[in-house]
Amino acid sequence: MVAVCWTVQARQQLELWRETRGQQRRYQAVVKAIRLLAADSGHPSLQTHEFTSLKGLGGERVFEAYAEQTTPAAYRVFWCCGPKKDQITLVAITPHP
Repeated sequence: MVAVCWTVQARQQLELWRETRGQQRRYQAVVKAIRLLAADSGHPSLQTHEFTSLKGLGGERVFEAYAEQTTPAAYRVFWCCGPKKDQITLVAITPHP
């Protein structure tokens, strides 16, 4: 299990869904995806893959993991490794680009 760090943007998006009526299903899907990422970033349901058109602030590779699958504008969690060993940083939580 790795520690999860957050960018301000990612934290704000998740908090907005938690507090917004009608967004609980999306909130729960994203929280589940984050738990799976922390336990095993290669979990099959996440379909994790590198998102090559984006780099982290320090040039790190950024990965995309599925929080939703068949929902219109399905949400994805973008993350990178670090800043320390055994940590990941959630960069953004956005609809599929």
